[in-house]
Amino acid sequence: MTELYALALGYLLGSIPFGLILTRAFGAGDLRSIGSGSIGATNVLRTGRKGLAAATVLLDAGKGVLAVAIAARWLPGLEGVAAIGAILGHCFPIWLKFNGGKGFATAAGVCLALAWQVMLVCAAVWMAAIAISRTSSVSSMLAVVTAPLGAWLLGFAAMVPIMAIIAAIVIVQHRANIQRLIAGTEPKIGRKG
Repeated sequence: MTELYALALGYLLGSIPFGLILTRAFGAGDLRSIGSGSIGATNVLRTGRKGLAAATVLLDAGKGVLAVAIAARWLPGLEGVAAIGAILGHCFPIWLKFNGGKGFATAAGVCLALAWQVMLVCAAVWMAAIAISRTSSVSSMLAVVTAPLGAWLLGFAAMVPIMAIIAAIVIVQHRANIQRLIAGTEPKIGRKG
């Protein structure tokens, strides 16, 4: 039963659609009507509002950190379950008919809270990939698939299944990006629309 509490905790925190809230609050319109229709930071960036995109990254990551931190305090041993809940909440928020974001920033937050050393490895991979590809989806997917491997190599064996589940969810959420990458039509960072 406590596992369900941890999952619900993560889900409810993860389902807060910060990208949508910020763009509406600051007059950038309905985020779901532009670009990919996602509520995440990359789509916020397509509004031309870099500050809102940065705030979305921080808040989306922060809800992942908070889910893990609350679980660590009140449901010790179930931090990974809360982390998965946070990703599911971001990607499939009940408030938005289960159409949310891709989960990368929230995944970064839970990774930071679960094992910051792994987060450093993923961040290095993300930065290298973004510098080379200039494509958000490529860098995000490479970073998340690095997480389980990084957890294993750095001695966080218990985190490997959690990181693998999170990586799988994020990759599935990027399926349209994968199709565009194959077709050569995936937009680069900073392009509107």
